[in-house]
Amino acid sequence: MATLIAFFAHPDDEVLHAGGTLARAAAEGHRVVLVSATDGEMGPVREGRLRLRELDASGAALGASRVTTLGYADSGHGRDLYPDPPDRPRFVRVPRQEAAEALAAILREEKADLLLTHDAGGGYGHRDHVHAHEVALHASHLAGGIRTLTTAIPRTAAIRLLRLTSLLRSPRNLRTFRTAMLRIEHTPREQITHAIDARPHAARKQAALAAHASQVWGAGRSAGAFRALVRMRTGLFAALLGREWWSEVRLG
Repeated sequence: MATLIAFFAHPDDEVLHAGGTLARAAAEGHRVVLVSATDGEMGPVREGRLRLRELDASGAALGASRVTTLGYADSGHGRDLYPDPPDRPRFVRVPRQEAAEALAAILREEKADLLLTHDAGGGYGHRDHVHAHEVALHASHLAGGIRTLTTAIPRTAAIRLLRLTSLLRSPRNLRTFRTAMLRIEHTPREQITHAIDARPHAARKQAALAAHASQVWGAGRSAGAFRALVRMRTGLFAALLGREWWSEVRLG
């Protein structure tokens, strides 16, 4: 059996980008380890404790054997990069070498066989996602060249998703989700190396998303879409988010 390390920038990224893949891997007997670069909060450490508890619950739903964090603060997404909180740096300000060494230590400790992380563009350009990608690739190198896959979204799949939600007359609060999908930087088909069918594990992915209650029931920009996804029937959820795609990085 293999050991998979999923390294993402914030709590809930592990669900949105890799939840099905991780749930399937765990169900098939592989060791799954979640590593979040940040606790998803922009303030002091104490403000991130709730998000980390939610990450633990998400990991349990997905079948992860270990959940941990590098402990950095969220850098935020937008034009302004705010000053660091008093007790830790924002992730994007952490030198690549420093963060990569911390991640590489986990890769070595776990004797990792596979590393999953964000794509080079960060999905929609989030500065922490982009930095996580760069940190992950360097950590893979430091740990001896761990096989690495990055998230991918084929354009055809995104279009199919949009059409399906339209045909089903999806609720108004799912429009945010559809609009966001249109803005995602799609991956050219020739760059996609792995397609994972995780539809049989959709209930676990949906439960993992629900575990991030502060994001689902809060007032954030994505909350409405998250609520719609959590409330929908598992069969529809599986049709929408039951497949995941990856691009293997050429190391060397």
